[in-house]
Amino acid sequence: MEQEDLEVPEQNKEFMKVIVPMAGRGSRLRPHTLTIPKPLVPVGGKPIVHRLVADIARVCAEPIEEIAFVVGEFGEAVEQELLSVAKSLGAKGSIHYQLEALGTAHAVLCASTALDGPVVVAFADTLFKADFKISHEDEGILWVKQIEDPSAFGVVKLDAKGHIVDFVEKPQTFVSDLAMIGIYYFKDGARLRQELQYLIDNNVVKSGEYQLPDALRRLTEAGVAFKPGTVDEWLDCGNKEVTVQTNQRVLEHDAEAGRLQNLTSDILDSVIIQPCYIGPNVRIERSIVGPHVSLGEGSVLSDVNIKNAIVGQQTKLTNVNLSGAMIGSNAQFNGRAKDLSLGDYSSVNE
Repeated sequence: MEQEDLEVPEQNKEFMKVIVPMAGRGSRLRPHTLTIPKPLVPVGGKPIVHRLVADIARVCAEPIEEIAFVVGEFGEAVEQELLSVAKSLGAKGSIHYQLEALGTAHAVLCASTALDGPVVVAFADTLFKADFKISHEDEGILWVKQIEDPSAFGVVKLDAKGHIVDFVEKPQTFVSDLAMIGIYYFKDGARLRQELQYLIDNNVVKSGEYQLPDALRRLTEAGVAFKPGTVDEWLDCGNKEVTVQTNQRVLEHDAEAGRLQNLTSDILDSVIIQPCYIGPNVRIERSIVGPHVSLGEGSVLSDVNIKNAIVGQQTKLTNVNLSGAMIGSNAQFNGRAKDLSLGDYSSVNE
């Protein structure tokens, strides 16, 4: 079952397609993912998935024709928001379903209709900054980040020519310090579809799931030349602490690029220390806000000192001193906490 936003005119079939598997609920980011899927959690005033596809668009040498979102049972409102994200980037949006957790290869194959021509696969729990462009000459690219301790990640092994020859999950002895960040480019999406289907048809599983690296290995063994696309920065959104850190870096990047736009709000007897994102219809009274704070639409702050934090929409904070906090939408907090993770529609008074 699939749904498409047909208002955007169909473009040349050789243009790029992007597949975004995001069916998981993001249990490590609870309570925030109890009400919305993790890729729709905002950082710097925009959902993670919106920033992800915008990052991908910046490294593509050609326009993006379609963004295919692979979701679970998230509901009509979430699906419409995702289609709007695609439309805002000038692409057609489509919705595909993975209703059972059968692994990364299975998730990508759920969007099989988008596996045709050049395609980027991007798992929606990470952001990146990179200074390279996808070339028409590239058969495949795997986004990687050089890290100090590769033992907790999947890494790639290179040959003397700099091509990827193997994929090793959580190596206990050193084979490489280039960790895969979960974003991949394939010049021939149809070829990838064949390899993914091979895994399903032949029941090639690990821990009960079909894994994308198994398809990558088959492509490599068949002669497809994958090269590493080294990113300058890898921003994680896996849990509350790293998501708050990512919000900080996103605000800094937006400020440097001149993309940080604070909308008109009601600010009385208060100090704003940039960089911050302040959404529309926010009211701030007798408060110090910033640096590195994102405030969602319609939130109200009174007698608050807050820095390095994310606050959702229509949330009310009173008499609090917060640092490193992540607070959902439609929440209320009146107290003295310094570090907080409060979900949507929560209310706390101290």
